[in-house]
Amino acid sequence: MPHSKRDGRTANDRSFRADRRAIEGLPVRLVIALVVGVASLSVMMGMIGDIDGLSATELDAQPEPEVTTPGEQSIDIAVLDPDGSRVADATVIVRSGSAQIDGVATATTGSDGTATVDVAPELGPNQPDGTLTVEVKPPAEGDYVDERGNTEVLVVAE
Repeated sequence: MPHSKRDGRTANDRSFRADRRAIEGLPVRLVIALVVGVASLSVMMGMIGDIDGLSATELDAQPEPEVTTPGEQSIDIAVLDPDGSRVADATVIVRSGSAQIDGVATATTGSDGTATVDVAPELGPNQPDGTLTVEVKPPAEGDYVDERGNTEVLVVAE
């Protein structure tokens, strides 16, 4: 490559400086990258906003009575939201804990937010007490969850 004696640059260097295409193409590429980036960010933010777990309301079960004895009986269980309001159409599930019942007992809360579950808890030999666990399956409408433990029913030998 021939060198210019005046400034020590080659002819290719001068032709590169004279080429204005790279300068014209750079802003267009930046604009395209910016548009694609903003579109991608808006899609990701929309996906994050649609996650129901971020705005879900925890439900709690409140059994009455909380302490009972072995044998056939009914337990009323109120389903409450964090404000203390009762929630209708929730399914209440009672299972054996350290006290035993046959199978699983279920009921659905009425308009008053209370479900009545019929159980017959039994304690083992030489077992002074035991528990029944209570779970809540939230209603289909609303953004409710039941992830924390609920109040258990204590079964005490007579």
